[in-house]
Amino acid sequence: MQALRRPARVHQRARRQRLPEERRYSPAQKLGRQAEDRAQTLLEEKGLRILGRNLCCKGGEIDLIAADAGTLVFIEVRQRTHLQFGSAAASVNLRKQRRLVRAAHYFLPTITRRHFGGRPPRCRFDVVCVEPAGLTWLQHVFNE
Repeated sequence: MQALRRPARVHQRARRQRLPEERRYSPAQKLGRQAEDRAQTLLEEKGLRILGRNLCCKGGEIDLIAADAGTLVFIEVRQRTHLQFGSAAASVNLRKQRRLVRAAHYFLPTITRRHFGGRPPRCRFDVVCVEPAGLTWLQHVFNE
């Protein structure tokens, strides 16, 4: 006598589909990416060479990294759709500055080797404000 066999279970896992690049982001993230695109265009028009974008580490994130005549520039892009809660520049508070500095320290050795021949360059922190009135590039906003 043959033993009765159960039919094999068919597991159908919902496969996670890869979404196109533009559909993976929330509306707020899309606005942020557009602001970074505009900031990058402005900086390139002003003669900066973009070395990196959206560099993340445990310590924080750097929106743009650029070279400006031998100076390494860490750039924070801040956007405000309205000024009800203050300007974009005012939103770079002490806590945000510390996170930027921490992230800069993390990425500095790699960027120095890759783009500056191993010699530590001068560094500065800039902010590009994207507001209803337009773009504003603030240089050397704070010191380490």
